[in-house]
Amino acid sequence: MMGWLASFTGYLTPIFLILSPLLSYTDQAYSMHRARSSAGFSLDIPLIMLVASILRIFYYPGARYDIALLIQSLVMVVVQVILLKIALDHRPSPSSKGGEAAVPFARAQDGLGLFHGERPYTFWQWKSPKPYWQFLLTLFIGLTVCELILAPVHSLYPMYSSLIGYIGLGIEATLPIPQILSNARSRSCKGFRVSVLGSWLVGDTMKMAWFFTSSTSIPAAFKVCGVFQAGCDAFLGVQYFMYGNGNGEAVVKDHALSDWPTAQGSYTNTLVTSGRDTPPGRRTSVPEKRI
Repeated sequence: MMGWLASFTGYLTPIFLILSPLLSYTDQAYSMHRARSSAGFSLDIPLIMLVASILRIFYYPGARYDIALLIQSLVMVVVQVILLKIALDHRPSPSSKGGEAAVPFARAQDGLGLFHGERPYTFWQWKSPKPYWQFLLTLFIGLTVCELILAPVHSLYPMYSSLIGYIGLGIEATLPIPQILSNARSRSCKGFRVSVLGSWLVGDTMKMAWFFTSSTSIPAAFKVCGVFQAGCDAFLGVQYFMYGNGNGEAVVKDHALSDWPTAQGSYTNTLVTSGRDTPPGRRTSVPEKRI
């Protein structure tokens, strides 16, 4: 029985892992593009996945892990770049007339006591899209330079490779945390696609079976971080069961990223809803169709 399971997961899971970035995020990207709004979607998700995937790519020369995991990282980078572009293009503005885009977790400390204070150099809270791309390019160039300098140093390179591997996989394992905090603060999962959650949970199940039965090289870092991430994804599932899309009377933030400090105080776009929301900048009594 175990031999059959190992063979099945050995063939199916690598294919699923390679396709998982497309399966997980295509619907999310299309939904934001169609609605012309990234409300409810945390910009920290592309940040986490891009940094983690880039580090995993540079981890490969030293670890030589299963090639399917490398291909998955490459596909993930492409998908997340597209997702970030769409999310930045359609960020909710702090007023119906437009203005600067919203800020990830600008006031998350109000509800959860976390992310207290401003991020250093307003990291990943920039008003212009340009710094986001500059940061990613700088990260890639920096890792390339380190690879070229340290690869010939055989006594040091294995330690460096393991370090960036654990950092990358550790960062990836925190992927669900921003969405968990956003959901808990708004008591709603609105804007977070159930298709994304479903693909995460299915992927976790298949990865765990493959990681612990595969005969190919799967470093311990993948297994440890994979177990942690699976636990976080399961908790997201509990939140979706508890909150849904925020139906029922509750105080709901229109966007986890919607608070933006102003010179006079801070902008807050908080709605008291009973299952119907009106997008910013529109005034209508006709019920909106949920996406």
